[in-house]
Amino acid sequence: MLMFATKRIAASIPVLIGITALLFVMLNVIPGDPIALLMKEHASPEVIERVRAQMHLDDPLITRYFRFLAGAVQGDLGMSIKLNRSVTTLILNAFPNTLYLAVCAAIVSWVIGIPVGVLSAVRRDSALDHFFMGFSLLGVSMPIFWSALLMQYIFALKLKWLPVSGFYGFEYVIMPAIVLGWSSAGVIARLTRSSLLEVMRHDYIRTARAKGLREIKVIMRHALKNSLIPVVTIMAIQVASLLSGAVITEAIFGIPGVGRISVNAIQARDMPLLQGSVLFATALVILGNLVADILYSVLDPRIRHQMKGGVK
Repeated sequence: MLMFATKRIAASIPVLIGITALLFVMLNVIPGDPIALLMKEHASPEVIERVRAQMHLDDPLITRYFRFLAGAVQGDLGMSIKLNRSVTTLILNAFPNTLYLAVCAAIVSWVIGIPVGVLSAVRRDSALDHFFMGFSLLGVSMPIFWSALLMQYIFALKLKWLPVSGFYGFEYVIMPAIVLGWSSAGVIARLTRSSLLEVMRHDYIRTARAKGLREIKVIMRHALKNSLIPVVTIMAIQVASLLSGAVITEAIFGIPGVGRISVNAIQARDMPLLQGSVLFATALVILGNLVADILYSVLDPRIRHQMKGGVK
């Protein structure tokens, strides 16, 4: 298992380096000068050029990239141009809020998605199945910004059950967690249903039924574990995506997380802050894929056998 994880980490390093190079080039070829934008009415062109030189923004692109890469390896993502604070500090201060939102949204998606998928598979082609799959399809298809605004209108403005926006307690995270969780739950429900239906066609399931086991035991003890293998993979990737910053949700609900930092950095053309937040998000997605691979090997004994040099 350790060797497998080590190989996966080693394979992720070139991917991360390639993404940093692509990210750095794309963000630095965008027209516009962040220093001029920040000081447009407060300094002469000579002062702007002097500030650019002090921040090494007039160095060649390749020099700035390797400086950024060397700093990133040491955990230094540079200084925010607008806020004049460490990018690493800003991201780490905002990450707990994103983590809280992501955990709540993941719990919502799992609590809804897995039971709905199991019930739909057990009651295949029934009215309950059609209702659940239609509801999950609605969650997958509806844009997050639309469902967020709809929930704000109904539950905050009309019913006055929940606050519209902010981040001052648990009641402030209920709506954004449901908005994010509903979308993820739709994917989990549909994947759980299709995977469970596929597993229930296998011979060992028919053998378990022939032994006289109750249907609930056949499903929970034999079918569900194997059917959750692809579901766990998606769940790990979804959590990594949520942790990387739910940009739209955090912006709409006023949550001071990593996603909102990215939005503010785009608006201010704060390239160091934007580079750092995107790199942080990318690293979390890669970590999520690594966790998914490890969980996959834990759930599926065939993969462990292959890692030991058995079946090829």
